[in-house]
Amino acid sequence: MVMGIINITPDSFYKGSRISETDAVLHKAEQMLRDGAAILDIGGQSTRPGSDLISEEEELKRVIGPIDLLHQQLPEAVISIDTFYSRVAVAAVAAGASIVNDISGGAMDAGMLPVVGGLQTPFICMHMKGTPQTMQQFAVYDNIVKEILDYFIEKIAACQKAGINDVIIDPGFGFAKTTDQNFALLKDLSVLKILEKPILAGLSRKGAIYKTLGTSAGQALNGTTVLNTLALQNGAGILRVHDVKEAVEAVTLFEAYQNS
Repeated sequence: MVMGIINITPDSFYKGSRISETDAVLHKAEQMLRDGAAILDIGGQSTRPGSDLISEEEELKRVIGPIDLLHQQLPEAVISIDTFYSRVAVAAVAAGASIVNDISGGAMDAGMLPVVGGLQTPFICMHMKGTPQTMQQFAVYDNIVKEILDYFIEKIAACQKAGINDVIIDPGFGFAKTTDQNFALLKDLSVLKILEKPILAGLSRKGAIYKTLGTSAGQALNGTTVLNTLALQNGAGILRVHDVKEAVEAVTLFEAYQNS
């Protein structure tokens, strides 16, 4: 399935994904649903390398109104809240979100895992070292796939202990990983299937694509489709993307290929 990214931020790495007006959020959500998105992922904080950290209060101001609006206007939409603040997760679920997506896997707020366990929502647990402000200095691994596998074994156990029944794993492409490490991880993504959890791939318009091609995030749609297809081939079940229509087409063609 495809998860559409809606960034209510002024500074996300891909300029085309930034939204500030509430009406624009509704319009974008409607378009993504028409294009085939199964999940809408709402975030109020840029997590690009070196981004400025915003407070819980500011994030609440950015996301809760739009989530409530989408839930009221598009009740059929499955909404995910992209946050590492447990307080934002609680408010977002109260407003209509039904999935919590945490780039830190609960590491940036000790209250997150028990809170999600209490909310009884699915939890998207991502791999990252450090924070968005510091992560690139931690892009050092002896064996990246083994280290990420070990990380998820520990995280899944912690999630289960906290009462979280549904865990989705996200290997965190671009987070504390160099371009070469991202490609090595994508190549061996199927190793993570041993965890028997849905795998989410967030490759959309990221640096591994546009730096390899010598272009920009704005010119990385074709490259995104290529890497999304490889991710599907290697076990990804959810694609988190800026461009829903193209990702849904990739899924449709991949399924036709698989079933031929």
